[in-house]
Amino acid sequence: MTQRIEDYALIGDLQTAALVGRDGSVDWLCLPRFDSAACFAALLGDQENGHWRIAPEGAGNCTRRGYADDSLVLESIWETEHGAVKVSDLMPQRDVAPDVVRIIEGLSGEVAMRSTLRLRFDYGSIVPWMRRSDGHRVAIAGPDSVWLRSEPAVKTWGKRNATYSTFTVAEGERVAFVLTWHPSHEPRPALVDPFEALQHSLEDWQEWSGRCRYQGPYREAVLRSLITLKALTYAPTGGIVAAPTTSLPEEIGGVRNWDYRYCWLRDATLTLGSLLSAGYLDEAAAWRDWLLRAVAGDPADLQIMYGLAGERRLPETELPWLRGYESSAPVRIGNAAVNQLQLDVYGEVIDSLHLARCAGLVAEKNAWHLQVSLLGFLENSWREPDEGLWEVRGPRRHFVHSKVMAWVAADRAVRTLEAEPSLSGSLGRWRAMRDEVHREVCEKGYDPVRNTFTQFYGSEELDAATLLIPRVGFLPPDDPRVIGTIDAVRDELGHGGLVRRYSTEGRPVDGLPGDEGTFLACSFWLADALRMTGRVKEAREVFERLLSLRNDVGLLAEEYDPLSGRQLGNYPQAFSHIGLVGTALALDREETAG
Repeated sequence: MTQRIEDYALIGDLQTAALVGRDGSVDWLCLPRFDSAACFAALLGDQENGHWRIAPEGAGNCTRRGYADDSLVLESIWETEHGAVKVSDLMPQRDVAPDVVRIIEGLSGEVAMRSTLRLRFDYGSIVPWMRRSDGHRVAIAGPDSVWLRSEPAVKTWGKRNATYSTFTVAEGERVAFVLTWHPSHEPRPALVDPFEALQHSLEDWQEWSGRCRYQGPYREAVLRSLITLKALTYAPTGGIVAAPTTSLPEEIGGVRNWDYRYCWLRDATLTLGSLLSAGYLDEAAAWRDWLLRAVAGDPADLQIMYGLAGERRLPETELPWLRGYESSAPVRIGNAAVNQLQLDVYGEVIDSLHLARCAGLVAEKNAWHLQVSLLGFLENSWREPDEGLWEVRGPRRHFVHSKVMAWVAADRAVRTLEAEPSLSGSLGRWRAMRDEVHREVCEKGYDPVRNTFTQFYGSEELDAATLLIPRVGFLPPDDPRVIGTIDAVRDELGHGGLVRRYSTEGRPVDGLPGDEGTFLACSFWLADALRMTGRVKEAREVFERLLSLRNDVGLLAEEYDPLSGRQLGNYPQAFSHIGLVGTALALDREETAG
């Protein structure tokens, strides 16, 4: 049975993550890091590309599922004619090696169970050599080694490059499977007690969730989004990946399939704001510190994204042996957009560091010098065209959002220097830059006939990124140009109560064929813009609509197709969950103030 994107739930250990379908199959897992090669890649191909299913014999999708308490421990329950069974899936935070723990517990009656494991290294292309060792199954191919064991031991055999296990569980009985990865040239790591791992994972997540300061009406949705953001964090460095997947399509059957297993600077300010507002100062500081390390160096070499530890080389290639999710090819790994010029990221970085400073995070002594250096480059470059926020693969343009973020960079530097005049800087020159950028955007990026800001200079097209104009302070919310832009974006880019990023009709600015769904982060921006302009009831309606799109375990992808009623794009998407947290907290502040 084909699983929709929203049919998957997320488990992870803060260094990588797996997607588990409603049918009990782990169809995506990269080891040992988010950006490593997948050993289960059925998500982008078929079962022969690797998966691990545990379910009752002959059963389809589970009856119901959810996360245990406020954790990342997934519980899937099947109710059969012979009884009921629960499978608890988790990846305990690792000491050395990553583990996938799957615990089967009988709830009533007696249920016959089956485990089917197909390990395929290198994104489903390599069948490993499987053998027995010390009562365990060991799979080895090149640099990868995976151990499988069960407690208690159950009947297990190999057939046609797969490993099968069958057993029964009666009420109160438990059987655990543990899959452990390690480099094949190293000895097997210490064994993990699966039942202790379950208990410790529940305790760790509940302690972390208990630190959430938000107690408003949307707490359940906010906390689940924060847990998801935490799960997308690469703990050794503090970097947050945009999503744990690659090549989930923005259009079923289309070519708009990209690798999101990296860290984008565009997410920086919004991520930081969400973490700080919810009380997660340690995570905010770790993200800030990752940002500082990643962007260090010549400002001219600033990239829009980096690897988990700040790696700069992310070459894009295609994997022809994978047919793509529902035949949406090509499947890509790496991301060529890393080489694009996106001038807005300079504003994002400076705005992020300004926000961290205002929030009272312990200052990094070199952070201000970095901002001065970045602004120095931007002073000489902001007039250039670029590829813009949406990483278009068409020609460079003078994108309005990029210019607005150049204004943000100058504005935040001016504010910092005004508040702390002892810092080094050129206050007069930065003020002049800020004024010049503002004047040019209002002259060249605004259509007075339609009363709206446009996508780029001279364009008639619109861009949902202009919804951020009041949020970043470029114009006040009550400015008629802001109100006109909100209405125009809603009218021309709206679809099913949500909004698209931009038009893909005719000759789209992104230079790509096909279409895409409504963009969830932009739809949260619409709710924010409506709230800021006093239309709180409309803002809440948009927000409630967005909440209704979450799947049964509270997760959102990048996009949504109102026609088919399906989530689209890489999943779960950090940008969408950041938007949810930010809008929920803002609506709560509005209600409290009112």
